Amino acid sequence: MENHTLRGTVCTLLGGIGWGFSGACGQYLLQRSNIPSLQITLIRMFFAGIILVLINIAKNKKAAFDILKSKKNILYLFLFAVFGLITNQFTYLKAISYSNAGTATVLQYLGPVLIMIFVCVTSKRLPTIYEFIAIILAFSGVTVLATHGDFTALQLSKECLFWGFLSAVGLMLYSIIPKKLISEWGAVTVSGYGMLIGGIVLFFLVRPWTITIDLDIYSIAALCGMILIGTVFAYTMYLQGVNDIKEVKTSMIACVEPVSAAVFSFLWFKTEFLPIDIVGFILILSTVFILNIKKK
Repeated sequence: MENHTLRGTVCTLLGGIGWGFSGACGQYLLQRSNIPSLQITLIRMFFAGIILVLINIAKNKKAAFDILKSKKNILYLFLFAVFGLITNQFTYLKAISYSNAGTATVLQYLGPVLIMIFVCVTSKRLPTIYEFIAIILAFSGVTVLATHGDFTALQLSKECLFWGFLSAVGLMLYSIIPKKLISEWGAVTVSGYGMLIGGIVLFFLVRPWTITIDLDIYSIAALCGMILIGTVFAYTMYLQGVNDIKEVKTSMIACVEPVSAAVFSFLWFKTEFLPIDIVGFILILSTVFILNIKKK
């Protein structure tokens, strides 16, 4: 049991670090290459989807295709792909393009608060005291990041705040839409098909055969890092962690990703974070701890 707990903790942390590394790879591609955010999203989702589907086929054989036998399942996979995955990943990259991987990832973690608000609205109830505190902390954190305490000037661009908020909406949608599918078919199956469907949709929307992009060896390495480490590896490690420690603390997992994204951004691009930025990060990420306490 202790070995499983240790393995689960390590795998969970590696998964979060992998997701943070993915954000840093995205920042590199947006700053050092000519690949637009939508094309990066297409490449990541299409190839990560193929790999995850192949892993699922190797694991479940013919049963891997059973999810596609229901038209309702296909509809929910399509909604998950378009409104959840594409929305989140594209807007997240857009937020990075106007700031950096660390800041964009923290803004994305307004998602759990949006999920809580959605639950309150659909359940027709007021927030509990913990939920109300989480809302206040999230609003305060965004305010601190955006103004640095000077309410006469913005430190983050309006574009960064706009796309960062939309990425949080995307996180909320990709957490809510596939919930029933995941409980029945598993996260790897649903995520694999969701990413592949999203990649196919983007393929016809973007029409990459009409676009010329120049890829050097470093850009190719960054793309491979996003696909293999930031998606396939991170997801499989995370799921192994959840399997090993059933009572896994979502606060620990959630906070590793933005912290690692900020560290990679600092080490890789020398991105400077002021002490007041760290305060904003802590305020937003503390909402995840607060909501975790509420669940208990």
